Amino acid sequence: MSRTLIWIYLEPDDADAQAFWHALEPYSDIQKRIELVFGRTNVPESVVHEAEVFVCGGVPEDTLKRAERLRWVSFWSAGLDGKVPSWLLKRGVQITNASGVHGPNIAEHVLGMMIYFTRRFDFYLRAQWSRRWERTPPNRLPGELSGQTLGILGFGRIGEALAVRAHAFGMRVIAVKRDPNRRYDATVQPDRLYGLEGLPEVLSEADHVCVALPYTEQTHHLIDRERLSQMRSSAYLYNIARGKIVDEVALIEALQQGTIAGAGLDVFEEEPLPADSPLWTMENVFLTPHVSGVTPHYFVRFAQLFVANLERYLEGKSLLNRYEPQRGY
Repeated sequence: MSRTLIWIYLEPDDADAQAFWHALEPYSDIQKRIELVFGRTNVPESVVHEAEVFVCGGVPEDTLKRAERLRWVSFWSAGLDGKVPSWLLKRGVQITNASGVHGPNIAEHVLGMMIYFTRRFDFYLRAQWSRRWERTPPNRLPGELSGQTLGILGFGRIGEALAVRAHAFGMRVIAVKRDPNRRYDATVQPDRLYGLEGLPEVLSEADHVCVALPYTEQTHHLIDRERLSQMRSSAYLYNIARGKIVDEVALIEALQQGTIAGAGLDVFEEEPLPADSPLWTMENVFLTPHVSGVTPHYFVRFAQLFVANLERYLEGKSLLNRYEPQRGY
C-alpha cells in the first residue's frame, strides 16, 4: 500500500514542526500510512508532484500548481479571506482552516480589554505615567463586568470561548450567528442567540460588543455609522476579527462624538495602522497590533486538529472546518 505524502510548509528544523510529530505519536496506524515531508525551500520536485496533502499558512501558487496529485490543502490560519486561489477550487481540492485554534487566547485578549475599560485601567495607567496619585477618575468610577451584557457578533469557536469566560464573570451573554442552528459546542449556551436579523437588538442591549465574524462580502463594513448609532453611548466595541468589517472612518467619528464610549481594537482596515490615524492617540481607544491570535500553544492545537482531520481524510470521511466558497469561509 502506497503512503499518502503530506507536505508541511515549515522547515524541518522549525520548532513548530515538532508539534506535528508529537500529535501523531498516539496514532501508530496513521504513521504507517503517511509520509511527512517538511520544507519551504529546496523542496525536491518529486515531493511537489507527489504531495496529496499540503499544510500551510499561505499558498505558494507557482509551486503548488505543479502538485498534480494534490487533494487537500489544510491552512493553519483560521481566516481565509484572500488566501484561497480560484484554481484550487476549480481542481476540486478540499480546503480546510484552523477554526478553533484561537478560542482561548483571543477570548482572553478580549476579556483583558473589557477589564481595562471597566476597571478604568485606562485612567490609572495615564496617572502612573504622569506620576499622579489619583484614586477617583472623573466622569466614571471603576465598575464591574458582573451584571453587564456582552454582545458577540459571530458565535463560532471564538465566540463560544468568550461566552464561557464572560459567564464566569457573571455577565449576561447575547449573540448573533448567521445560522443559529449550526453550532460547534452545543453545551455553550448564550442567554440569547439570534440570527442576523437580531443584530439591532444585540447592539442596543449590550454594554460590550465583540466583533468575531468572518470577513466576507456580506460583512464588509457591517458595523457602519448606522450600526454604531444603535449602540449605547456607554458601550464599548471590540474587533478581533478583520478590520474591514468595521467602517473605520465612522468608528473614529463615533468615538470622537461620544456615540459610543470606547473601542478595543486588534485589527484595522489598513495594517500596519498608519502613523497619522487618530486612533493612536485617542484616550478611549485600546489598540494592539493584530496579536490577539498569538499564543505559544498555537501549533500544538493546530497539529492536533490536523491529525484529527487526517484520520478522517484517510478513512474517506467528511473533513472538519471545510471551506465553503458560497459562504466565503
